[in-house]
Amino acid sequence: MQARFFPYRLIFKRPAGTSRGTLHFKDTYLLILRDGNRYGVGECALFRGLSADDRPEYETFLHDFIHSINSGLPMDESHLLRWPSIRFGWETALASLQHERPDVLFPSAFTQGNAGIPINGLIWMGDKAFMRNQIDEKIRTGFHVIKLKIGALDFQTELELLAYIRRHFSPDELEIRVDANGAFSPGHALEKLQRLADYAIHSIEQPIRPGQWEQMAELVEQSPVPIALDEELIGLFDTDEQQKMLDVIRPSYIILKPSLLGGFAATSQWIRLAENRGTGWWITSALESNVGLNAIAQFTYLQHPAIPQGLGTGGLFTNNFPSPLYMEGEFLRYNPRNKMEIPFVHS
Repeated sequence: MQARFFPYRLIFKRPAGTSRGTLHFKDTYLLILRDGNRYGVGECALFRGLSADDRPEYETFLHDFIHSINSGLPMDESHLLRWPSIRFGWETALASLQHERPDVLFPSAFTQGNAGIPINGLIWMGDKAFMRNQIDEKIRTGFHVIKLKIGALDFQTELELLAYIRRHFSPDELEIRVDANGAFSPGHALEKLQRLADYAIHSIEQPIRPGQWEQMAELVEQSPVPIALDEELIGLFDTDEQQKMLDVIRPSYIILKPSLLGGFAATSQWIRLAENRGTGWWITSALESNVGLNAIAQFTYLQHPAIPQGLGTGGLFTNNFPSPLYMEGEFLRYNPRNKMEIPFVHS
């Protein structure tokens, strides 16, 4: 087996606003494995500023990893434990290599085109008019669950957007999830959560910054809005540490991003830990290209998710790769007649 990797810069169609700033592009890496006439494709989906492996030596490690594969050295995958995006790329490339069609990693009714995955409609940060237009479009498209990024606008303006939604749609008609990305301060978080509760919010992701376990545990106990942990999971690779965090904070939900957690084995472990504690979960993408999104979608379907997931649609970038994935209302689906096209594979 031989391996190569290629850096690739994804360009946003419109700058993407988050509480951590505005994104204009996202750099990623494609991992290509070849074995005889077969090839596999994975994405080492580094997320700068968020991935636990966003370190200066990232490309050096990736070069060394590729060299080990090409030299036929024994693979010690424990070396990838603290390089979650590379581990994600390696797992997906290996799964891709096992099948005659490399964009089918986990065959199922989903990849046969016979089933879809319900997802939430994501509302990106921006001015009030921009966010309202997104909300109207998602509802018109048929979404019954929407997720709003909050924490960048004036809080009162964000409450007005929620009030606008609730004037037109009851909680039975439309579920609202919000994601603060750690934007609230511990001292003001509970007050804001109490105000959010007026709008029948399903859940809030990461109200305060990660690493403040005791403060987060207090919020979980007192909050009228169920709390979901997102960034809190990133960088926790030891099982004992993962269990300790869940037992201290006791969240209502955890949000699982395979490219940030270390791939599908790591995600499956988090699911087991959550279900053992009666904690809900859903899987979401993290601005991967269609290579990573395709893999995450196929894996997600096999987990038999009980609620709408947080998967992207692949439509954010001007230069994403053609993909079998497409949207039908609020369902992410796979068209087996369309193939993934990766220009680097045959170069």
